[in-house]
Amino acid sequence: MANAYRELLAVPGARLFVAAGLVGRMSMSMVGIGVVLLVSAVTGSYGVAGAVSATMSLAYAAGGPVSARFADRHGQHRVLVPLALANAAGFAALILCAEFALATWTLFPAAALAGVTQPSLGAWVRARWSHVLRQRPARLNAAFSFESVVDETIFVVGPLLVTALATGVHPAAGLGAAAAFTLVGCLALAVQRATEPPPRPREADRGGALFGNPALMVLAPVFLMLGVVFAAIDVSGVAFAEEEGHKALAGVLLGCYALGSGVAALWYGARAWESRLDRRFRVGLVLLAVGLVPPVLVGDLYLMMAVVFFSGLAISPTVIPGYGLVERLVPPHQLTEGLAMVSTMVGVGLAFGSSIAGRVVDAHGADTAFLVPLVAALAAAAVGLAGTRRLRTG
Repeated sequence: MANAYRELLAVPGARLFVAAGLVGRMSMSMVGIGVVLLVSAVTGSYGVAGAVSATMSLAYAAGGPVSARFADRHGQHRVLVPLALANAAGFAALILCAEFALATWTLFPAAALAGVTQPSLGAWVRARWSHVLRQRPARLNAAFSFESVVDETIFVVGPLLVTALATGVHPAAGLGAAAAFTLVGCLALAVQRATEPPPRPREADRGGALFGNPALMVLAPVFLMLGVVFAAIDVSGVAFAEEEGHKALAGVLLGCYALGSGVAALWYGARAWESRLDRRFRVGLVLLAVGLVPPVLVGDLYLMMAVVFFSGLAISPTVIPGYGLVERLVPPHQLTEGLAMVSTMVGVGLAFGSSIAGRVVDAHGADTAFLVPLVAALAAAAVGLAGTRRLRTG
């Protein structure tokens, strides 16, 4: 297992862009919880907090593919610097609106600015892997698995960090740290020109609309539902920990879910798979739905930590082949945009998941809110199974 990942990191420049991507993506596991913790502390409502978080996620979903398209056409470094600076300004505005107790509506445009300028950095890093491994495409499975391990490491550390900062230092501290991670990581990635995919302005101008791609017509709604799953787990988990009298352990609970996915990603990437990519994706979707049944039935915080760990085991074996299908079925000159599109569809799902789960928590409590990710996972499995022909890779 270790050899496969050691060989990847031996690729010239890989360690540097992996490190920059890790730092820059740390915020993706922090902003949702950070917004919920900050806004709920200011307004006293999980519903309002979920709505602000949803606004940010929808803006991210709108802006992510656009910035990725510019990166495909003009190069990553030309886009990352202004994007990172604008993103820092958006988060600063959101924190100031909350800190000075301005009218509730002011939180929404500030959240929108922070969201629309948030780059889908995971897609940008995966595009770099596709570029540096273009002569060795068989190693992309291990590379995408490694990136999922990075993602899940972020989702283990990030919730712990943002919760500790928001509950132990200041309600805005977690969100401020997330903004700083994005700024530093983006600027660090921008200066690494050797591993940057070359811009392809003419090819990009000739490319058709990505939403017309048959595979993306299936993958986009599936990833949207996965976003609902992830956001609803976050909001429900925070509320569940608070109802159990241990709000400070919310990050630990969510970290257990991500840890399960990280363990599965290590196992998945070390295997030489013979089954088709699309088949593995569909199996992962079914297992993900099955794994979300137990959280609905559990009423103890510490037992819930164990349960969500096992629920998380199905995440990476679903997400990794999903990204692999994008890399396989989307034209090369639209790769960053295609990867960003499915990532930002997760953002759309995060918006709906945060809002729906927040309202369910307010109305019926955290126990009932765990039904939201289960229903979303069932919907994702249904769409994935119905789109079997469009995802076929061999």
